This record gives sequence, C-alpha cells and structure tokens, in this order.
Amino acid sequence: MTVLPDDGLSLAAEFPDATREQWQHLVEGVLRKSGKDVSGSAAEEALSTALEDGLRTRPLYTAHDAAPDPGLPGFAPYVRGGRPEGNTGGGWDLRQRHTSASDGVVLADLENGVTSLWLVLGEGGIPVSELGRALDGVYLDLAPVVLDAGEQVEAAARELMRIHDERGVAHDAVRGNLGADPLGHEARTGQVLDFASVAPLARLCAEQYPGLRAFTVDALPYHEAGGSAAQELGCSLATGVAYLRELTEAGAGTEKLTVEQALAQLEFRYAATADQFLTVAKLRAARRLWARVTEVCGAPGAQVQHVVTSPVMMTRRDPWVNMLRTTIATLAAGVGGADAVTVLPFDHALGLPDAFARRIARNTSTILVEESHLARVIDPAGGSWYVERLTDELAHAGWEFFQQIERAGGQAAALRSGQLSRTLTDTWQARTTKLAKRREPVTGVSEFPNLAEPAVEREPAPAPPSGGLPRVRRDEAYEALRARSDAHLAATGSRPRVFLAALGPAAAHTARLTFASNLFQAGGIEPVTEGTFAESGATEACLCSSDALYEEQAESVAAEFRSAGATHVFLAGRPGQYTGVDAYVFAGCDAVAVLSATLDRMGVS
Repeated sequence: MTVLPDDGLSLAAEFPDATREQWQHLVEGVLRKSGKDVSGSAAEEALSTALEDGLRTRPLYTAHDAAPDPGLPGFAPYVRGGRPEGNTGGGWDLRQRHTSASDGVVLADLENGVTSLWLVLGEGGIPVSELGRALDGVYLDLAPVVLDAGEQVEAAARELMRIHDERGVAHDAVRGNLGADPLGHEARTGQVLDFASVAPLARLCAEQYPGLRAFTVDALPYHEAGGSAAQELGCSLATGVAYLRELTEAGAGTEKLTVEQALAQLEFRYAATADQFLTVAKLRAARRLWARVTEVCGAPGAQVQHVVTSPVMMTRRDPWVNMLRTTIATLAAGVGGADAVTVLPFDHALGLPDAFARRIARNTSTILVEESHLARVIDPAGGSWYVERLTDELAHAGWEFFQQIERAGGQAAALRSGQLSRTLTDTWQARTTKLAKRREPVTGVSEFPNLAEPAVEREPAPAPPSGGLPRVRRDEAYEALRARSDAHLAATGSRPRVFLAALGPAAAHTARLTFASNLFQAGGIEPVTEGTFAESGATEACLCSSDALYEEQAESVAAEFRSAGATHVFLAGRPGQYTGVDAYVFAGCDAVAVLSATLDRMGVS
C-alpha cells in the first residue's frame, strides 16, 4: 500500500481546475440531445428552478456566488444562530402541541421526551377552566408552558399564573410564553383584539417573571393562507415591529416598556416545510432581518424562534407519508437553528392524534438529536454556497415585502384593508396551478395514490377559529375529487372506472401506462388493465403506448373502443391529431381539470 506524504497537498493538485465555461459546454451537449439548442449562460438557466418570490435555484453554485458575511454563531446578524453554542447543549426544545386535556396525554408526552408544552385554549382547544386539569402532575418549574388562547389570552394567562402560585413555583423559575398575539388573532378570525387589554401582561412579565414572555409573533396564519416564504417573513417583521411600537409608546394601557424590555417579550413562530433548503434559508434570513430591526431600535439582539412543521403540507389521504414530510421539515428546522420545534403528528389533518402518532412526532426530534447527532454541529448549513446565497436572496425578498406592508400603514392596516388577503390569495392561486398540473407533486395524493389504502379514522378535533384568512392545504383539490369517488363507492358499491389499453410490448407502453394509472387514481378513478373494455365496467378508455405505435394503431384502436361503447377516449401522450381521440393526458396537463371533467361525464357528483 502506498502511503501519501502528509505535505498538505490536495489529491487533485496534478489536475487542472475545471472552469465554469467547460461545465456549461458539457451541459450544452446534454441539452442538445433533448432538443434544446442553447449555449453559455442560457444552458445554465435552462436547468434553473423557479421558486416563489421571484427566486431561482441554479444548478451550480461556487465560491464566486458571493453573499454577505453571515458572522459568527451567537453574534449579529445572527444568521448562524442566536447563541454561540447553537443547540449543542442538548438539542432544541421539543415542544408538543395539545388541543385536548385528555387524561394523561400531556404528562405522557413529558415523560417520553417532550421538554415544553404548547397548549391551545379557548375556541378550538382546551377550555381555560380546564387548564389546571391539563397540567395535572406536570412539574411547572421544569416544563415551560406556551399558551395559545386567542381572545381569551388574558384570562388564560391569569389562570396559568394562579396555578404556578398555587403549586409554589417561584416567579423566577417560570418559563414559557403567554401567547398574546392580537394581530395573529385578527388574521385568524377577522376580529380586532384591543392591544390595551393584553399590554399589561408584558409589563407583568418584565417586572415579575424574568423567564416568561408575553407575546408570540405567529407567522403561521400567513403561511396557512398560502403565503410564500418571503411573505411569511415580511408579515412576521411587520407584526413584530407593530408590537414594539405599542409596547414602547405611552397610552398602550400600561406604562411603556424600554426597547430592551419589549424585545425580550417577543417570540417568533414559523412554519417548516419539506422543502428543506428553503426552510433552512428562511430561518436564517428571519434572524438576519430581525437583527436589522433591533439594530435600528438601538438594542441589537437575536430572534427567538419556535418552528412548527407545516400544516399546509399535511395530507388526509395516505397520511403515513406525513411522517416523511415532518422528518424532513424537522431536520430543516434543526439545521436552520430553531430554538424550539413542534412536530405535528402524521394524523393532524384527520382529527385528534392517537398515542402512536404522538409518539412518532416526539421521536422525530429525539432521533435527529440523539441518534443522528444533528444538534452537535453548530450551523450545519453554514458555508454552503447555495444556502448562503439563498439566505441572502430570501432576506431581500422578505424585507421588500415588509416594506410593502409598512407603506400600506403597517400589519393591522394591511389586514383590515384586504390588501394582505388579496396578495396571499394571488400567491396561492399560482401555486394551485402548479399543484393541479403536478409540477409540485404530492406523494400519495397526486402521485402514487393508492385507492385500496384503508381510511384512517380519528376522533374529530375541536374546530379552529375562523372568519379571517383562509386555511389552505396542498391536497385540497385532489381531496375533493377523492371525496366524490368515495361517495360514488358508497352509493353504488364500485368506484368510477377507466380502461387503460396497453398497445404493443411492455417496453413501449409501461411508462405511459404507469403515468395514466397514477393520474386517474389521483382523482379516485379506478384504472382497469385486464380483460376487455366490455368486461371492465368502464365507460371511458385511455390508450397507452409509444409515439411510433400511436402512428400505426391509435385511430383504429380508438374506433374499436367507440364501437364497444366508449363515450370518451384519452391518449397518454402529447396532443396530436388522431381521429377518434377526444383528449390527451401528459406530464404538465391540468390533472385537476381533466379528472373533474371526467367525473362529471361519469355522473359522479
């Protein structure tokens, strides 16, 4: 065995450095084979991916893709984390969400790894009067409690403090957040919550409870309304700035706080999605942007972040896949430097989670921290040319949206005028088009659905507050189609069917047969591939083969299906001019429109 000398030389030292132009030349060759005759930077652009907010992910990043110096962990601008040690002291705070005071559920979570509690009270959650029962057996000097009580925040806060006093917990040992969020409540319900009614809680915390925060800046209402990452950032900044103004100005229903005191009362809540790099960049950008705000206020400081796996990405069909989504999202939250992470159970969209779902949710963070050792590295994404550049671009986009809100008069004005709602709706509509065309696939729903998958049933959860911004889901259009199919199954004993005709050898038809099968199942339409059309019980058929065989057989086979009683004939492939073919299904077609029209023709209401 040859031992290389330890002289500090790179193993690649004898090879010349490759240039970007050489790489682009190779890309040109590959694209030319696919019919795209582009060169230079245009070849690179052809491989770029468009993101929301006008951002693009390029195929190659190098040291020349400069981004501002992110600083050091624990120091301004806090891009690399709010604390010098990151989460190496034992991982992030595992914060579990509860909307029910079922006996033993809260305590079971704490006994099995959860380190803090997020309790939803009032409408859509636990009655304030049952808060004490929900906290039975909980050591409140060890387990921080975060409240989410909407308009009942003052009553809930007073009740929590009463419980602390009743159980002898010293004021300086109390940790958590009272969850006051007037603008978040208005975004959820459309109802204005007088800031003066909750402002005294901030003074109380500042003077008597040094470890307790009074306010949550919750960006989830904007994320759940279909907002983009930059819009989520902009709304959170505008809300945080609004709270700082209220808390530091006289006449807010209590003696004003200093800027330092007001900043210490705020905790920010963001969504983590299965787009791991965008989530990492969003959390890093959020700290950078808030650092700029605090710098202007004259009291530089780090943002405290509570991150929740996205409710928008949770599906009701094949909910087991949600475990994969939340795992990726949790990894992204940890890598992004979140202080606390809430993993929503995989059955969150179906109702109250069962014990197994809560266990998996808890263990998602535990495995990443204790077995994958993710928290042992401070800012794992730091230095990545892609992540650093994406962080910078997203920070600029978020700041621009924040400025738009400020020009509109601030977050409250943007909400009440309807401007914010319209903007978020436009963003979601653009994304809905991508979902409908399966440009943004949803595994188990729009891609690889399984009609035979047994439905997962759960006890209904309390209805969340409504009346403000809408709550959207990625699966909603396909869920509506599947619900129509389910109703048809219940009424007739069978699902609507389509006959898939495989023409030629397997090599010619397999790819398009698989494509068509997935497409129709996404709408609850059962594909039939065996036997004859007459035996299938279908009224419509789809031809599946290669372009060459279509030229030879498509028209004659379509005519045969017509003679056999087919009322509609599809062809899986790019649109052509084949007599007897009514419609074409292909990658990028509007799947929702195709499936909805198909169910209409089949009489499935």
